[in-house]
Amino acid sequence: MSLKNKLKRMKAHLSDKDTEQENNNQKTDDSPNNSEAIPYMSMWEENHVRPYWVDQEYCLIREVRYPLTFKQGRYELGECKRAVQAWENSSFNHPLSTKGHSIDDLFFFDTETTGLRGVGSTIFMLGYAQFTHDEVIVKQHILTHPGYEVPLYMSFLENVDYSTLVTYNGKSFDWPQVKSRHTLIRDHVPKLPETGHFDLYHASRRLWKHKMESVKLTEVEKHILKFERKDDLPGYLAPAIYFDFVERKHPEGIIKVLDHNEKDILSLISLYTHVTFQLLGQDSEQTSDEKVEAGKWYKAAGNHTASGSLLEQAYSDDLHNHSAAHSLAFFLKRRGDIQRSANLWLKVCENGSAREKREAAIELAKYYEHQDKNTAAAIQYTQKAREALLEDENLKPSARKNEMAKIHHRLQRLNRK
Repeated sequence: MSLKNKLKRMKAHLSDKDTEQENNNQKTDDSPNNSEAIPYMSMWEENHVRPYWVDQEYCLIREVRYPLTFKQGRYELGECKRAVQAWENSSFNHPLSTKGHSIDDLFFFDTETTGLRGVGSTIFMLGYAQFTHDEVIVKQHILTHPGYEVPLYMSFLENVDYSTLVTYNGKSFDWPQVKSRHTLIRDHVPKLPETGHFDLYHASRRLWKHKMESVKLTEVEKHILKFERKDDLPGYLAPAIYFDFVERKHPEGIIKVLDHNEKDILSLISLYTHVTFQLLGQDSEQTSDEKVEAGKWYKAAGNHTASGSLLEQAYSDDLHNHSAAHSLAFFLKRRGDIQRSANLWLKVCENGSAREKREAAIELAKYYEHQDKNTAAAIQYTQKAREALLEDENLKPSARKNEMAKIHHRLQRLNRK
């Protein structure tokens, strides 16, 4: 049985009996597939919106096209093509790499919902953008009534590409909401491969949490992409506007939600471009700290070559960047360059953060004990580690207690030598 037929056959399960009765009460004598049956259709058409019918139920679909020269913040949309090609030319492995994919495989996806989570939360807008050879097409699917989810998801599932989603916190929120909204939808939406979902929220946290209190998309737009929204609808108002639309059918408010959602989607394209250029060292304005964070991410992903390359660049750019020196020292130790790593840790031990001082002092204690065979120096740096631990105000009491126990154990062992 085709997906379309299954959706039709099982659509009754998408709403409870009360909602079904409400739908029946609202039916008119208008022809169900006639646009004249839709309130304010001329206004919808002026905003590039058309209906999509399944039996007597419909959703609305908006389609807008942008040239590749359209600029969203720092980048023209077409520069994302250069980002995808950069991954293709790179030997670096990374969770955000599109190697093996073309630009038109990417599916920039965002939703609007009536609430954050839970049974009562409903997705009322599904938006996405895809590339063609000469433009970007943005499509948005609107749930016109809480009981009309069949046309919403049917129209969406005709186009969605599950393997190459690009979202902002969509791995934790948007896509699980789509998958679990109802058993019917969950049965027909395959599980996303771990490597096939590029979540830019987690990328933003990785790269910029050291300098931003919040990595909400609007904050990243403002501080990273150099794009500030003008007269944009606050996202928290979207649910109230949707409920008003369901009651009155007037498009004015929901069109503002469409514009807000569209900005989110276009920013995903620019943000993916920027993150790619940061990870591949192709952002001429990348700071030393950003290179450190990119290097740490590569290390966490198991790509030590790329990690080392970025950490070397970060330290070379700023010899006073003690975070760069600290991370580079760990890379050098792993590579076997013990002496150079020790020299870097000597600097970190004097000028790094409390955590970096503690970790550097422990590494120097190991170096002096096992490489230099200098027990007195090993004891000295173990004591420095204890001092740094006492200075660290960011540690939880349980973690502080655990670290202190390790340091005392090391001191006792060294004093017995």
